[in-house]
Amino acid sequence: MRFVVFPEVFELLPTACFGVVVARGLDNSGTGNEIGRLLEERMEETRQRFARGRVKEDPCILPYREAFTRLGINPNKFMSSIEAMVTRIAKGGTIPRINDAVDLANAVSLKHVLPMGAHDLSRLKGDICVRLASGHERFVPLGQAEPEPVEPGEMVYADDDEVRTRRWIWRQGDGAKVTRDSSHVFFPVDGFTDFNKATVLSARDELAELAEKLLGCRVSSYYLDREQPSAILI
Repeated sequence: MRFVVFPEVFELLPTACFGVVVARGLDNSGTGNEIGRLLEERMEETRQRFARGRVKEDPCILPYREAFTRLGINPNKFMSSIEAMVTRIAKGGTIPRINDAVDLANAVSLKHVLPMGAHDLSRLKGDICVRLASGHERFVPLGQAEPEPVEPGEMVYADDDEVRTRRWIWRQGDGAKVTRDSSHVFFPVDGFTDFNKATVLSARDELAELAEKLLGCRVSSYYLDREQPSAILI
C-alpha cells in the first residue's frame, strides 16, 4: 500500500505537508489508564490555553481556516477536525474515550494543536490518497449506514473503494474507523511547510514513540510534501 498526495493538491495548497505514523500489530482491545490520563491532561491544558481567546483566531488554527477558504470550504460551517475538537473543549465539553489508538492520537493532536486522523489499514482498499473528488465516490458518515454525496472537486482522503475523509480534514467516514479490533492503523498529521513543519514532525515522532511504548506495536514513520509526494507504507 502507498500513501499518495496528488499534484492537484499542491496546486491548491503548495506548502501542504503530511507526517504519517503506521502502527502494526497493536493491541487496541483495552482502554489504558495511562492513555486516559494523557488525554485528560491535554484537555485541561487546552481549556487553560483557550480560556480567554477565540479558538478561530488562534495562530495555530488560522492557517487551516485560510486553507479551507482557498479550497472553497466555508471554515465557519465546516471546521477542521482540530478546530472542532478544541472548540468543544473550550466551551466546557470533553473528548470521550473511544479506544486506545484513537485516544492517543487525540491527546497528541491536542498537545500540538494539529489535525490528526486514524484509519484502520485492514479496512482500506488499495492506496490511500489525498486528491480531489470526482463527485461519484461513496462516503458513509461516521456512525451511519447510508452514503451521502461528495461534491466534485472537494479535497478528500480516499482509497480505491471510497472517500475516507471529506473536505480534507473535516470529517472521517465510517468505513475505515479504528475500533477495538483494529491492529494496523494509519495516522496522518496535516500541516504546512512554511508554518508548522517542525511541529508536524515533532507530533509524528511523539505519536510513534508513544504508540510503540503504550500499544506494544511496530511503527514506521513518513513525511510527504511537494518534493516527496508518495511513500510505500511498510
